[in-house]
Amino acid sequence: MTIARVGLLIAVLAIWQIFWIRGLPDYALGPVEILRHFIAALGTRELYGHIVASLLRALPGFAIGSALGIALGLAAGTARWFDQMLSPAVFTTYPVPKIVMLPLFMLWFGIGDVSKILIIALACFYPTFINAYYGAKGTPRILVWSGLNMGAGKWRIFGRVVVPSALPLVFAGLRVSLALSFIVMFATEMINARSGLGFLIQEAENSLRFDLMYVSLLTIATLGYAGDQLLQLCRRRALAWQETGA
Repeated sequence: MTIARVGLLIAVLAIWQIFWIRGLPDYALGPVEILRHFIAALGTRELYGHIVASLLRALPGFAIGSALGIALGLAAGTARWFDQMLSPAVFTTYPVPKIVMLPLFMLWFGIGDVSKILIIALACFYPTFINAYYGAKGTPRILVWSGLNMGAGKWRIFGRVVVPSALPLVFAGLRVSLALSFIVMFATEMINARSGLGFLIQEAENSLRFDLMYVSLLTIATLGYAGDQLLQLCRRRALAWQETGA
């Protein structure tokens, strides 16, 4: 399957390059040209400054929103009273696009990075909450009953039974949350920002620097892929007991 995927990707890129050679518009650069501009940009300090600025918004937002989402999701999934108090509000507001809250956040927290980080955290909260919630809800009752019969307390059951059982869905939520952090980061940086990859794309569009636009997009894609692979590595290590048990 891996060979087939790589082959398909190479075929798509080759077709794209051929069409570009035969006269695609100026804004549709070929993959070889995009890669050449990307490598050239890696030798400049400007790109790294924008990368750092974006990561300083996306990663804190991801960490804050995911930590709250996991903690509250696990709590709602195990405590009925907390579930009845919190879950209706979460599931009711979940469909609302979080980026529409940005103007309100700017009024409350200013137009600086704080409002951007908090709107990213809000977007990351929902997928981690929902996945942790259903992960805790899906804990096999036989395991809970067995632990209680052996004298384990509620906190021990929570730490040794509920959390390990919920971890696969928790990591699934984290992957969605990480992707959302980059998406919302991009959107926020196009509004009242003076740095970051989203700002760089907007500036490239305004100045018709299509090469810089593709470089920024490729940079965001590379950062997102690297972050997802890191989460996958953490997941494999955290859930190694599943493979061992199998």
